[in-house]
Amino acid sequence: MEIKRRHHLKKKELKKILEELKNILGVEIPRKVKGEVIEVDKYQVILIDGEPTLFKLEDRLYPTLHCLMKYNVERGRVVVDIGAVRFLARGADVMAPGIVDADEGIKEGDVVFAVDETHNKPLIVGRALMDGITMKNSTRGRAIKTLHYVGDPIWNLK
Repeated sequence: MEIKRRHHLKKKELKKILEELKNILGVEIPRKVKGEVIEVDKYQVILIDGEPTLFKLEDRLYPTLHCLMKYNVERGRVVVDIGAVRFLARGADVMAPGIVDADEGIKEGDVVFAVDETHNKPLIVGRALMDGITMKNSTRGRAIKTLHYVGDPIWNLK
């Protein structure tokens, strides 16, 4: 993966990004951090104090798996059975039959992430294709469009 551009964020831009992160996931990051943007492939990755924390895709911010692990995020969590893990590690979308539990506050189009039921570690970040209650009760169909997963180029930036 090749870095095409890299620049520091202005304080005003960083403040806006941190506010958006708080609104999306309920994560509050101290304001005395340094922000940087790197452009790679089809993504813009936002580094907070040198760590890949967010990525921008189609003018929308998503947390990275590193961010989810560091800040123990609960909002938007979907739990998948252990049989789904090997498929998700290759970038597959999350199918409804593999979902064990989901945050009932999830709405279609929300930023969500999936964790495995055994270790509770984040595996993918994506966009919800159905609401949380439907995810838990549905026995067919795609529930989450995967945008970032363990082992992809964003994961390997660290």
